[in-house]
Amino acid sequence: MFRIFFALLSLLIIFQSAQAEDRHAGYYYPEPIYREIYHARAKPLETASRKTRVAFVTAITQENMKREFPPEAAIFAKGEDAEKLIIVGLVDGRLDTIYRARAIFANMTAAVRTLPIFQELGVQDVFTFFDLAALMGFKQVTITNGRNFTHQVVLQ
Repeated sequence: MFRIFFALLSLLIIFQSAQAEDRHAGYYYPEPIYREIYHARAKPLETASRKTRVAFVTAITQENMKREFPPEAAIFAKGEDAEKLIIVGLVDGRLDTIYRARAIFANMTAAVRTLPIFQELGVQDVFTFFDLAALMGFKQVTITNGRNFTHQVVLQ
């Protein structure tokens, strides 16, 4: 009897700790299908903070809203310290495979390589979008179609 009780208690603890790891899954996006670890070549800047991460996301959102067409994705930061970057596709059928998610990240890499900070550091041909995210202090990047596909990258 005690063995069954302790086995159930252990399963409950394991389930709760798995849920605590990503409390945004199931709310902002489906449980991730793909997870990977990216070993960033960049260390967080000393000035990286919740405020700078929120400002970064706000700037991207404002630029997307200025376009003549509706945004194809929403981007926001979550977590106690806004350390989780979340990208949710808003158009069905466009962000539904790992390959399309990686293509989006490749496009984002091409865009960030033109930023002055990459030019100043001389890393425009080496660093990726994930390195920029790490510079800013993000610890996780999640991309989803908001329906049935989620890819999560943990930055280390």
